[in-house]
Amino acid sequence: MTMTATQSRAAGAEPAVLFVGAGPGDPDLLTLKAARALAGADIVLHDRLVGAGVLALAGPRATLIDVGKEGFGRSTPQSEITALIVAFARAGRRVLRLKAGDCGIFGRLDEEADALEAAGIAFGVVPGITASVAAAASLGRSLTRRGRNSDLRMMTGHDTRGFADQDWRALAAPGTVAAIYMGKKAARFVQGRLLMHGALPATPVTIVENVSRPDQRVVAATLATLPGCLEDVTGPAVLLLGLAPRAALATLPMPKEALQ
Repeated sequence: MTMTATQSRAAGAEPAVLFVGAGPGDPDLLTLKAARALAGADIVLHDRLVGAGVLALAGPRATLIDVGKEGFGRSTPQSEITALIVAFARAGRRVLRLKAGDCGIFGRLDEEADALEAAGIAFGVVPGITASVAAAASLGRSLTRRGRNSDLRMMTGHDTRGFADQDWRALAAPGTVAAIYMGKKAARFVQGRLLMHGALPATPVTIVENVSRPDQRVVAATLATLPGCLEDVTGPAVLLLGLAPRAALATLPMPKEALQ
């Protein structure tokens, strides 16, 4: 009988594998539970975007293994990652699968959890702060606001099939707020689809590069200027559609209710 993570905890047993959200980069944004899990792990399989300060919190005897993926670039095959997790867990090691941000947001958590469940290996999930939340906080802005947007969209610029298609008509509506992950290479595609479906060229888009890290950079753009503003953005970035830094609000020719 396969024992789920919930059943394991109820029985007082520690799950063989923990999926842990590493947050956007700043180790101070880790949860206490995530920090304790890092300190006690034997094996840490981590993403490319996990910050060095976070990895430094692993115990001195932990083995760190980079299994990172990069959009349109070098990637560790998912089948290899899953096989490593299962093999180490079966060998009796305390395995920590460390994912940037929150492990349940564009982190392939379900694929890896399904493999563990099929193998009869118990697991647990420790959530983390996702990049869009930290990015908006760095701007002093809210991702939702009464009278502006009653929902929030988190979307990826590309998926396994290429540039990701979305409900562009809904995204183009004034007041819409969306966090676009992995959107640098898809910026011109996103721009074209939104303009085609009626979005205003002056719609604000804030680019937050290296969210929460010492070299974080904020670039205020609009839908019209977005691709050009990304030309010198080399680090990982989240695009906040519909949000502008407070200092830029007064200069944008958008309806007031769409900018609040």
